[in-house]
Amino acid sequence: MSPAGPSLSRDAAVLVGTLAAIYLVSQFLRNSVGVIAPDLAREIGLSAGEIGLLSSAFFFSFAAAQIPLGIALDRYGPKRCMLVCATIAFVGTVVFAVAASPSGLIAARVLMGLGSSCYLMAPLALYARRFPPERFTALAGIQIGIGTVGTLLVTAPLAFATATIGWRMTFMAVAGVVIVGAILVMLVVEEKAADRAQHPETFAESLSGVAEVVRMRGFWPLFLMNVVAYSSYVMIVGLWGGPYLTHVYGYGLVTRGELLMFPALSQIAGVVIWGQVQRLTGNYKPLVLAGSLMTAAALALLAALGKPDPLVLGIWLALFGFFPGFLPVLISHGRSILPPRLVGRGMTLFNIGSMGGTFVAQLASGALIDLFPAQAGVYPLAAYQAVFAAQAVAVLAACAVYARWREGASHP
Repeated sequence: MSPAGPSLSRDAAVLVGTLAAIYLVSQFLRNSVGVIAPDLAREIGLSAGEIGLLSSAFFFSFAAAQIPLGIALDRYGPKRCMLVCATIAFVGTVVFAVAASPSGLIAARVLMGLGSSCYLMAPLALYARRFPPERFTALAGIQIGIGTVGTLLVTAPLAFATATIGWRMTFMAVAGVVIVGAILVMLVVEEKAADRAQHPETFAESLSGVAEVVRMRGFWPLFLMNVVAYSSYVMIVGLWGGPYLTHVYGYGLVTRGELLMFPALSQIAGVVIWGQVQRLTGNYKPLVLAGSLMTAAALALLAALGKPDPLVLGIWLALFGFFPGFLPVLISHGRSILPPRLVGRGMTLFNIGSMGGTFVAQLASGALIDLFPAQAGVYPLAAYQAVFAAQAVAVLAACAVYARWREGASHP
């Protein structure tokens, strides 16, 4: 393998393709509530608060797993972590497919979150150790770009599958795909001694490494940006976009799936373009600020317009997916401050920000929507305007902290 060359070798390309493919499945699982939320609400009897809890349960367990995952990545290596997580994800997906109550669905989402918790961090830790630093942004972009296809699949394709065979059978089929992904990891990902610590630390030493990352100058500004960057995108595509399109515009399952495909497609383009600009300029911070400020502006605009003309709405959805596509740049910025021995723990701590922020945003937004009276299960436009405005304010607050950080003070 010659990862330092101008292009990936065949073996390296197969490795990256396999890791990105299984991440695609985890992206499907994490964002799969949005399009089918109205159907779940009708069949199971869920309030807005329960829908928010259902979606956010995934992100809570995902975030809670990150510190032990970081320690496990540094101690045991990415391959073992991915195989254990695949087993948990399989069980969670099957439980979701057969659940008949809110508690059953929530328990399934918790298992899905635990099972999906390593499929970004484990590949990134592997890339950081096996490839030169100058390749990291490109590989992170490939990982997230292909993974974003999983978000694409929870739009029109999930709507079509749900209309054709039902959401339960759809998730049983996805459980089978999880198993296929695990088999590919088993066959393709070669376990190397360099992927894990050569002199395993004690548990106390591992926790000490976590504390060391947290004390780094630059950690908290980056952490806060992770809190708002991903949660903004998922708030629309993964949760409230579907109910908003149904309650405000009266769109059915197929139409809302087709509309939510716009931001999913533009997110893929955004990941590629933001990453390419970073590679050409060598800059992190200006790009992260630009993308996050555009995201905040878009959310504020939708909050102000409330119910724009359908054509304007379509354009908004297409642009909104592009703006948060700077996530690989933000991830690379975080990677740049971490010494090699702390890559696993550091990257998973930043991921706690992404997943924990999404958990809080979804749980809080569900509670916020429930403050508005529903008529026959339909929430008013003002409820969604309040949610979009609140998220815009959160993004601006994180930007203010991040903008004040002097990058030269961070770890080399």
